Amino acid sequence: MNDKIRINLQMAGSSFPLTINRDDEEMVRSAAKQVENRLNAYRSHFPNQPTVQLITMVAYQFALENLQNSRRNDTAPFVDKIAALSQVLDSYFEQLNRPQPADETESEQ
Repeated sequence: MNDKIRINLQMAGSSFPLTINRDDEEMVRSAAKQVENRLNAYRSHFPNQPTVQLITMVAYQFALENLQNSRRNDTAPFVDKIAALSQVLDSYFEQLNRPQPADETESEQ
């Protein structure tokens, strides 16, 4: 079953017709609303700037947040640390399991 719908998003004074999955409609409309909200915030702070420059700043802000979120979700440093700690533990347990030489004093008794 094809569960696609056509919607029109309004952003920056333009209409954008899209075909999307029905399940994604709320998220798509929310994203468009976020763009419009940020654009309006930039318009209020910089009323004399051309729209294209304001849209560029909105895109930059979203890209920066995306990169920051990617770093926050990067688990590689934790995986590396766990691997290093595992090696230390493996080495420790290997030493514990090695047969210990008998003390000379014990063998003399």
